Amino acid sequence: MDTQRLILFFVFTFSLLLLWDAWEKERRSTARVSAPPESGVPAPTAPPAKAPAGAAPATAPPVPGAAPAPTKGEVVTVRTDLYVAEIDTSGATLRRLELLAHKDTVDPAKNFVLFGPEHQYAAQSGLIGEQLPNHRSAWRALPGERELSPGAESFELRLAADGPPGVTVEKIYTFRRNSYLIDVAFEVTNGGAAPLAGHAYFQLVRDGRSPAGESAMMYTFTGPAVYTAEKAFRKIEFSELDKDKADYPRQARDGWIAMVQHYFVAAWLPADQTPREYYARKLPDALYAAGTILALPAVEPGARQRVSATLYAGPQEQRRLKAAAPGLELVVDYGWLAIIAWPLFAVLEFFYEWSGNWGVAIILLTVLIKLIFFPLSAASYKSMAKMKLVTPRLQRIREMYEHDRAKMNQAMMELYRTEKINPLGGCLPILVQIPVFIALYWVLLAAIELRHAPFVLWIKDLSALDPYYVLPVLMTVTMVIQTRMNPPPPDPVQAKVMQFMPYVFSVFFFFFPAGLVLYWLVNNILSILQQWQIQRMFERDKPAHARR
Repeated sequence: MDTQRLILFFVFTFSLLLLWDAWEKERRSTARVSAPPESGVPAPTAPPAKAPAGAAPATAPPVPGAAPAPTKGEVVTVRTDLYVAEIDTSGATLRRLELLAHKDTVDPAKNFVLFGPEHQYAAQSGLIGEQLPNHRSAWRALPGERELSPGAESFELRLAADGPPGVTVEKIYTFRRNSYLIDVAFEVTNGGAAPLAGHAYFQLVRDGRSPAGESAMMYTFTGPAVYTAEKAFRKIEFSELDKDKADYPRQARDGWIAMVQHYFVAAWLPADQTPREYYARKLPDALYAAGTILALPAVEPGARQRVSATLYAGPQEQRRLKAAAPGLELVVDYGWLAIIAWPLFAVLEFFYEWSGNWGVAIILLTVLIKLIFFPLSAASYKSMAKMKLVTPRLQRIREMYEHDRAKMNQAMMELYRTEKINPLGGCLPILVQIPVFIALYWVLLAAIELRHAPFVLWIKDLSALDPYYVLPVLMTVTMVIQTRMNPPPPDPVQAKVMQFMPYVFSVFFFFFPAGLVLYWLVNNILSILQQWQIQRMFERDKPAHARR
């Protein structure tokens, strides 16, 4: 197998993998529903921690969907420097979150909305216990700030709800400047005569459809994910929840649970070393829930207790994710080659900080990778140059022993030995580089930093298609040039097929983001220059290699 066919084999295999992933994603997608994201309250599998004798038990709620839907409440709008949030007093649920620094995928004139009715996506939380308020209860917004004041670093939104007789409950949202972290806390004051115990839950509810604007040619994961120090990062497919066969850690003292989608994530981050229970399940109306349950400290008569968790809801910017919680940066999906992808992104980010343009950073990274693999590429191109020089002699051998394949193979091997040519000499260098190419593919696909990042002139978004297909056309031209520079297969039928292969595979690049096509285009141009120089050197020795 010559190098050209090996390269095309890997391109074809990788393309089939992408198509299969895209088909799987579409198969798992569910139809859009019009009902609001309401569900039953989760029930803990363990009783309240250290519940005193006589405490009110944490009773399991009605089954999902059995409880009456809450009445329509007041919508409280709060604003920070990074987002506009809407909290519905019916359930005190964060129902809408508009990110001011990120534009909509389909309509760049609008801001991106993470939570909202488009995907029936919301952040719910409440208390579990007899008569304790939850995300189905009626809450009241208390007076206070609704917008981050100039110079202020944070502000609170407080809501109150009725609990058991003598018990008051407040839910507190804390919003911060220059942060996508939102603290959500419950303060329970026990004015009754008996001790009180219970649990708090924090969950994300979403439908199973992919985000708007996703390309069928490039699969990206959408669904719940769980992280613990012991079990590491675990993605949960919606199809696993459909079958109730999801495997993930249920009990832990660290970690987080999230809903992941391309470029963005929402995650509940309980305090470290706090016992918690994780759950993910399918709900009625084609919805899915992923959340965590924390024990409410026992509330003695006349005492007040607090239970809280932090919500990260925003872009998958690696620096913010690393600062928010251990392991949260793993939601940036670099596939199975993440160990290579992480340093590649670090170098890409360095070039961006130096150049101020992500397109220039991609070019510089491509040049750097090409320099690193220069010795391997040179070996591959030398092997192809030798093969090209002896191709006429190989053709004559095929014609001479057309009806005796054993003698034909023997004559070819004798020729390879005489000319000191390894017919597979160009394969190993390419095989070594394939993992780097695939890892960089995932880096350019997953990095939100490239989303709506301009390059030059007509390319305003490196994560979107080239609007005029200039880069894909140039990519096709370079593939044709490379094919003509490589030695043609001795078999005429194979030679004809190889001539058309660049046009066939170039079709895929018309559906790839401009940043990916830019990388491959620059890589091809550098490869052509390197191969041309090596072949020119071998042309000087053509009489020696082409002797009869």
